[in-house]
Amino acid sequence: MEAIVEVHSYIMFFLCAIVTFVLVALACVIYQFYLSEEDDRPDALRAARVVHCTWLEAVWTLVPVGILVVIAIPSFALLYSMEEKFDAEVTVKAVGHQWYWEYQYAVGTKLLRAILFRFDSYMKADPDLQVGQLRLLATDTTALLPRGTRIRLLTTSADVIHSWALPAAGVKMDAIPGRLNQVSLFFNRAGTFHGQCSELCGVNHGFMPITVKALSVERFRAWVNRFEE
Repeated sequence: MEAIVEVHSYIMFFLCAIVTFVLVALACVIYQFYLSEEDDRPDALRAARVVHCTWLEAVWTLVPVGILVVIAIPSFALLYSMEEKFDAEVTVKAVGHQWYWEYQYAVGTKLLRAILFRFDSYMKADPDLQVGQLRLLATDTTALLPRGTRIRLLTTSADVIHSWALPAAGVKMDAIPGRLNQVSLFFNRAGTFHGQCSELCGVNHGFMPITVKALSVERFRAWVNRFEE
């Protein structure tokens, strides 16, 4: 997500420069052809005063090409890094249901011996909310993940198409029945992050939140050991 924000800011620089240049050029054209009092010819003749310029046509063709190239290089690098697959230490499978998420964990040997467990995560009702919890975003069970660890997220669905979206991590992956989609996760800091199903999946689509808490490897290992017991 940090890389996405950086590329967005990088492209916004060119966007602001282009918009400013076009507005200034448009203002100059309006003034020269419609508002200037130096020419006493009728408006129709004044507006028809167009000068052909070969070098200018070459410039306004080559400059946009150059801008597209300098924008494309970091964009392609970001797309490649987002699609890069690696040996994950933790694999989490998010299964979409109407209307809650099911999480299945498989933990690799680098953290602890491989074990499997699962749980469901429902939205918390308003009467059950505690101080500081977000309405329509808090869940009864939080998906815990270790920070500083390569995580593989698999998404699928048991009924209709859902979408597992966690904006803070730069992740949005469709959960499609009968198909597994894969995306990578990496948390470089601890914290609690919220998301929602971003696919219109039915009448309770707006009540299918996602809560993920990133914590240290030691605390994550202790949490996993509770399921093993």
